[in-house]
Amino acid sequence: MRRAFLQFRQLAFTVTVLLALLASATAARAADDTYAEMLGYLAQSRIDDRALSGSQGAIAVNQAAGDHNRQANLRAIAVGPNASTHVDARQRASGDVYDVPAQASATIGGSALAGAGGLASINQASGSGNAEVNAVSMVLAQQGMRESTTDRQQLSTVEFASAERQRAPHPAGRTASRNVAVEATALRGFEGALQLNQIAGSANETGNVLTLSLPPGP
Repeated sequence: MRRAFLQFRQLAFTVTVLLALLASATAARAADDTYAEMLGYLAQSRIDDRALSGSQGAIAVNQAAGDHNRQANLRAIAVGPNASTHVDARQRASGDVYDVPAQASATIGGSALAGAGGLASINQASGSGNAEVNAVSMVLAQQGMRESTTDRQQLSTVEFASAERQRAPHPAGRTASRNVAVEATALRGFEGALQLNQIAGSANETGNVLTLSLPPGP
């Protein structure tokens, strides 16, 4: 009986040691993961709180988190008897080397731009090698609005509005999480024209182009 009891105690001790070793290994692995996350490259951009709330007129925002991101907000506005506008936007890059973030997020939240109005152009990027452009070409002229497909006859033109993304041959890392969002509380009551580019990731390109040729009012 005593021998059986000793064997049971020995078995219980062995199980306890194995559980302790397993728990130690799990904790070590969790610590390694946490440390890896701490060393990970995080890219987060956020327009929050009451940023630009109540703003009126021409609003332009470029916000980027990461490496080698290119952004532009371009406007050409003309008023007059023989007014005309032209926008030509080009962004180029080559030979850049970058790492990609482990996590990337671009968010507009809070009460950002609440009650704002006018012409708002926003570029928001989180990551690497991205390109964004917003272009606006507007004319108010006595000639009035012209319907044409040729640049020579158009009063308001955007000949080439583009952004060129940059691809790295062998980027380091991998983006496991990507998220873009405009929260329900943001932009409430905004009135006017809004151009918005949001990117979370790498080697992406986005663009918005607005052209208007309007006759004068009565």
